[in-house]
Amino acid sequence: MFEKVDQKVSFPELEKQIMALWKEEGTFQKSLELRAGKPRFVFYEGPPTANGKPATHHILARAFKDLFPRYKTMKGFYVERKAGWDTHGLPVEIEIEKKLKISGKFEIENEIGIERFNELCRASVYEYVSDWVAFSERMGFWLDYENAYWTLTPDYIQSVWWALSEMWKQGLVYKGFRVAPYCSRCATPLSSHELAQGYRDNVPDPSVYVRFRLKQDPRTAILAWTTTPWTLPGNVALAVDNDVDYIKVKDGDGFLILAEARLEVLNESPEVVERMKGRDLVGLDYEPLYPYSVPSEGRAQYIVDADFVSTEEGTGVVHTSALYGVDDLRLCQERGIPFKHTVGLDGKFLPYVEKFAGLHVKDADPVILDDLKERGLLYRSETILHTYPECWRCKTPLIYYALDSWYVQTTARKAELIANNNATNWVPAHIKTGRMGDWLENNVDWAISRSRYWGTPLPFWVCEKCGEQKCVSSSAELGLAEDTDLHRPFIDTITLPCDKCGGVSRRVPEVLDAWFDSGSMPFAQRGYPRHGDKEFKETFPADFISEAMDQTRGWFYSLLAISTLLFKQNAYRNVICLGLVVDPKGKKASKSRGNVLDPNYLFDTFGTDAVRWYFYTSTPVGENYRTGDAALRETVQQFFIPLWNCYSFFVTYARLDGFDPAKPAVPVAERHVLDRWLLSRLSGLSDAVSGGLDAYDANEPARRIQRFVDDLSNWYIRRSRRRFWKSQSDRDKAAAYQTLYEALRTVCRLMAPFAPFSSDAMYRNLSNGESVHLSDFPEPSPYQDGQVEADMARARQAVEAGLAARDAARMKVRQPLASIALPGDPLPEDIAQIVREELNVKELVFGAPDVKLNTEITEELRLEGLAREVVRAIQDRRKKLGLNVEDRIHTRYEADGMLVRAIQRHGDYIKNETLSVTLEHGRADDFDGDQLMLEGEQIWIGLKRS
Repeated sequence: MFEKVDQKVSFPELEKQIMALWKEEGTFQKSLELRAGKPRFVFYEGPPTANGKPATHHILARAFKDLFPRYKTMKGFYVERKAGWDTHGLPVEIEIEKKLKISGKFEIENEIGIERFNELCRASVYEYVSDWVAFSERMGFWLDYENAYWTLTPDYIQSVWWALSEMWKQGLVYKGFRVAPYCSRCATPLSSHELAQGYRDNVPDPSVYVRFRLKQDPRTAILAWTTTPWTLPGNVALAVDNDVDYIKVKDGDGFLILAEARLEVLNESPEVVERMKGRDLVGLDYEPLYPYSVPSEGRAQYIVDADFVSTEEGTGVVHTSALYGVDDLRLCQERGIPFKHTVGLDGKFLPYVEKFAGLHVKDADPVILDDLKERGLLYRSETILHTYPECWRCKTPLIYYALDSWYVQTTARKAELIANNNATNWVPAHIKTGRMGDWLENNVDWAISRSRYWGTPLPFWVCEKCGEQKCVSSSAELGLAEDTDLHRPFIDTITLPCDKCGGVSRRVPEVLDAWFDSGSMPFAQRGYPRHGDKEFKETFPADFISEAMDQTRGWFYSLLAISTLLFKQNAYRNVICLGLVVDPKGKKASKSRGNVLDPNYLFDTFGTDAVRWYFYTSTPVGENYRTGDAALRETVQQFFIPLWNCYSFFVTYARLDGFDPAKPAVPVAERHVLDRWLLSRLSGLSDAVSGGLDAYDANEPARRIQRFVDDLSNWYIRRSRRRFWKSQSDRDKAAAYQTLYEALRTVCRLMAPFAPFSSDAMYRNLSNGESVHLSDFPEPSPYQDGQVEADMARARQAVEAGLAARDAARMKVRQPLASIALPGDPLPEDIAQIVREELNVKELVFGAPDVKLNTEITEELRLEGLAREVVRAIQDRRKKLGLNVEDRIHTRYEADGMLVRAIQRHGDYIKNETLSVTLEHGRADDFDGDQLMLEGEQIWIGLKRS
């Protein structure tokens, strides 16, 4: 029944064999067909962008995404595994720009053209699809790629348009002039959750203190602080706090005014000449630093009061340039202070800013500082290191820039967002109220428009004549066929008659934030609401999603926000939030550091199962995974090799004895105590693994399986070997086989969702070729014996204490001793016998205050100890000669003194332990022998296969 097992297994090669079997047999499809019509367990695949190859961190996310669908399938649920591809956005555009060796919108529009550029973008997202599919198959992540959703299809785009039209009807979509994070290289604003995707630590920036001279008293200057000198040419106001204490201090021949709490920023101990409140400064005019922001009409360059002034840093005076700060713009709009841009959309100073025209803002900083210093306006300048936002895709430092953008008013549904998040099960739990909860508490409206090309076009048409706005929800509303390509530039040519005045309405030029695309996948993957109504309602919300921690403010947020606004509930019930994959020193992987791990190297060196198992067991979910060769090698050595050895041991002896699992089972109550202990542990393990996975805990179930395998190998099998070795096939031997067989098959099923390849390889050989992935997940057996487990735990503690005592007394375990005294109550005899054998003592004495060995060695004990040394020597010889475990042998020896007496006295024991048919004195030429030293005496041992 059982095929021979290779003890020197190559797990990577084994996995390739199983992968070929899955493909040949259609195992994945069979697993779906097996559960068709059963209750659904709904899993959403977070769509990757396939314009680059998968990396090691993708193994982590996909290992968790595969685990729970496999588990739920084995529990009897139907789990659709629909793949998806995220195809739009800056990641795609930037890669094309690199390939074309261009940069920026001017070159795209004037040298390449939008049509050609978007054609190249479209082609690129298919480029690595085969790599992703092969990667997923190699790591055992079962997905339905034949029916995958693509965010670029007309079907998908129209569902996204429908979502926007529903929000439009609710009055949640608006165009606003606001300050937003802005990438000058990509020439587009970013949403707040995109901003959260990219920060760089220890960025050097200027920290400068500037004099603003009062008009009515030029010798007196207001001292203000900024880390963005490039905003100074656009200064229109200075802000103070009405209730803060300010002071006037000597500054050479003049004076400075700043908050009293910020005296530390001054170069020397000041001489205070006057004290005042902030309100006393309000209304004072000051000399403009530059003429570029002086209005032709209206008032600017004067001191105003504001609610955002802080005395925690700076001078207690805030330099205000309306168009480059959120608070700045709000303040200037409230006070009617005129403003205009000094910087263009390319991040460079506009031509009218003559001194700095054409300079990029970051390049202009030192030029501006030199100019201010030359004019005596720079009080102090230094460099600070701080965390600064950068474009999460092109890595350009962001600036804050005021411009027209389209927004979804998520703040209007803030309470619902928070409530829906609180109703969601987060793993780890602290993310709910921590990282995600904090984000939602500080929620701002979602900036959804991007001034780019390759994306879902915003479905907003605006009348050229009267400004009437309209949101379109489908191709049909435009008079287009369902399968019409809706991308730019074609969609830009479509005009509509204005419903209000009959004028011509044209589409706004922007495209949609790609996060809105991926957040729409619950319904857009079905083409809802134009079709797919039944499928959508059956699969919304998801029972489970999982991605890395950075998706908290990415995909996790977009799913929550869109579903809350459309359906008043979250799109997912349970979410696992994973940490990062870092190198063994905790450093993030990067090509520059040379610490990037190639997934294929990991698969081909250690095997997929080992990498997956490491991610499940090494680190609590949410923390980072220090991943490297040493950790993965340890995973193979500590779990997979011991498990394989257990499996190999069983198959080897089961083949020898012709074990038939179909024969009537020995009743559990009549089996050896080791069998009863193992089966009780096995039942508890099944219960614990199911309970853990039901709670979306991968760590503890996997660790429990690993601990059980350790017990199986180092306690059950080691203590039961003689039961398998003995020649007679009695009832006890049958019980041992039945117990080990049940344990191995159950462990295979328990670990199948975690380690799909090795579990299937073993299970197939134990189950007439049936795949473990077509079996049911184990249920706890009715047999559980807490008393046996408790007694065995006490026994193992006693063994551990006894071995420590032997070690302290320098007594080899092979040397029998008369007795050992142990603390505690007596153990049942069948378990006490195990302790005696483990400690190699003739008697156990319980109730002692502490462990005490009887170290007196009689001649009889000495001879028995020598006999055990002989057994070890013969076993070592067997291994050197490459004999199989079942091979019977003839043994000859030549020795003197006590060794001879020991062999003669314990000959039967030696023959039984070593499978020796004969054990005779004297050398023989046809025996393969060796001379060695045992316990100070010479002995020659020769073997010959029987």
